[in-house]
Amino acid sequence: MKKAPLYSSSRPANRPAATAAGPAASITVAADAVSRSNSWLSRVKAFTKRHTGPVWAVGGALLVATGVLLQQQLGPSNPALTQDDIDEAVRTTLENEVLPSPYARAYEAVAGSVVRVVGLDDEAGTPAKQDATEIDPTDHRRSTGSGVVIIDNGTILTNLHVVTGAKRIRVTFADGHESDAVLINAQPENDLAVLRAKSIPDDLEAATMRSSAELRPGDQVMAVGFPFGIGPSASGGVVSGLKRQFRSPEGGQRIGNLIQFDAAANPGNSGGPLVTMDGAVVGIVTAILNPGDAGTFIGIAFAVPIENAAAAAGMPPF
Repeated sequence: MKKAPLYSSSRPANRPAATAAGPAASITVAADAVSRSNSWLSRVKAFTKRHTGPVWAVGGALLVATGVLLQQQLGPSNPALTQDDIDEAVRTTLENEVLPSPYARAYEAVAGSVVRVVGLDDEAGTPAKQDATEIDPTDHRRSTGSGVVIIDNGTILTNLHVVTGAKRIRVTFADGHESDAVLINAQPENDLAVLRAKSIPDDLEAATMRSSAELRPGDQVMAVGFPFGIGPSASGGVVSGLKRQFRSPEGGQRIGNLIQFDAAANPGNSGGPLVTMDGAVVGIVTAILNPGDAGTFIGIAFAVPIENAAAAAGMPPF
């Protein structure tokens, strides 16, 4: 008598469907499952072999993420940062670290570009002294003023009245370097002169210039120069007014469109820069108003807008 096979790829037509749940059917299902599992594992192993780097990277990232999560769950919780904590940190910083004033930062930005300008009556005169208390009998100076470097080739802006009539012009740079200078352009209507130094320091820096169009009364400004030959000296104040006119007590030419300011300016400040708090030059100090005979500062000074000064130097307008 012939025995039925243990495995069959098809169900006998005459056998009831219920017999599929019998022992032979169970063995067949299990075998199929094992076969499929082996096939899946083979595919995984093949994928891992082909993509070893990315698999390790993903696995490492999962491990790190799991560690961080466990640390957050098991470790002590950090208190949330509050506004009081931030205020206290800022307060501590301000108490322990003294920050420079706006004037100090502005001075630092422009100081390297400010020069002393001296007009001499004789071509062989001894160079002017840096300290106004030192007087040399062979130094036949006729005027002392200030100037500002606007191009790093030694081009300097100053006032025309500082150098008018001088037979020799001498300039002293911020690092002490001294040089003769020549007048290369003038703008009498604005009392402006453009000089060119014959020799310059190796690291000479030109000042940053900014349009005066955005100035408003009350804006902070600083005048830098050599009042009475002492300096460089800085004085701070505010813009007092715009588009002012001024005529010297001697009946000189009227100058218009001036910036009025109240930073201290005295004889010797002429030609120096008027500077904003970001260290940009917006004007050239030109005159002070004093109805008396002293010719010293009483709170009203004027500067030519840098737009006019730049035009005198042949530079494009802002």
